[in-house]
Amino acid sequence: MSHKAPNSWHSLQDLKQLQRELALARKLEEERRERLAAARRLAEQERRIFELSVGQVTPLNHASRAEHGLAKPEALPLQREADERQALLQALSDDFDVDSLLETDDTLSFRRPEIPPEVLNKLRRGHWSLQAQLDLHGLRRDQAREALGTFVQDSARRGLRCVRVVHGKGNGSPGREPVLKTKVRRWLVQKEQVLAFVQARASDGGCGALMVLLQGGSQSKG
Repeated sequence: MSHKAPNSWHSLQDLKQLQRELALARKLEEERRERLAAARRLAEQERRIFELSVGQVTPLNHASRAEHGLAKPEALPLQREADERQALLQALSDDFDVDSLLETDDTLSFRRPEIPPEVLNKLRRGHWSLQAQLDLHGLRRDQAREALGTFVQDSARRGLRCVRVVHGKGNGSPGREPVLKTKVRRWLVQKEQVLAFVQARASDGGCGALMVLLQGGSQSKG
C-alpha cells in the first residue's frame, strides 16, 4: 500500500488553494465588468430618453448672434465622471470575504497568486520608494471607500509603484476599534491594480497604515 509523501500532499493542497483563488479573482473581475457595463447602459438609456422627451430640435439663426470674443470654457465630462464614481462605489463591496485571500501572518498581508512570497518581504523592507500617500482619517465609510478607489486608480494610471494608505489605529473610534482597518484591506483586495500590501513599518505608521504595491513603473531603491 503506497502513501503520498507529506510534501506532495501539501503541494496538492497549495494547488487547490491557488485554483480557488484564481477562480474567485476571475469571478470578481466578471462582476466588476458587468457592473461597469450596466452603468454605461443606464447612461445611454438616460441619454436616449432625454432625446425622445425633447423631440426634434431647430437650430438658432446664427446670423443675429453676437460674438463676444471670450474663450469657451473647457468641456468637462461630468456625467462620465459621475457614472465612474457610482460604478466605483458599487464595485467595492463591504461584504467581500477577504479572509481566505490574506496571508496567515500577524499582519494579514496580501499578495495575488502570481506574485511570489518574497515580494512581501521586499515591500516590508522598503525596497520600493514611497511615491504617494492617502490619509483616510476623519472620513466616513462611503467617503473613505470612494477616496481609496480613486486614489488607487489615479496612482496606477500615473505609473506609481508603491503607495501608502493611512487608515488609522482606531484610537478615536467607538470602543477604540479600527473600523477602517478591516474595510481598507477588503477594498484593496478588490482593486485589480493592487498586487500586494503589507502593514507599514513602525516608522511609516505601523498598524495604522498599509504599504501597497501597484501595477505601475519599476522605480525602486535598488
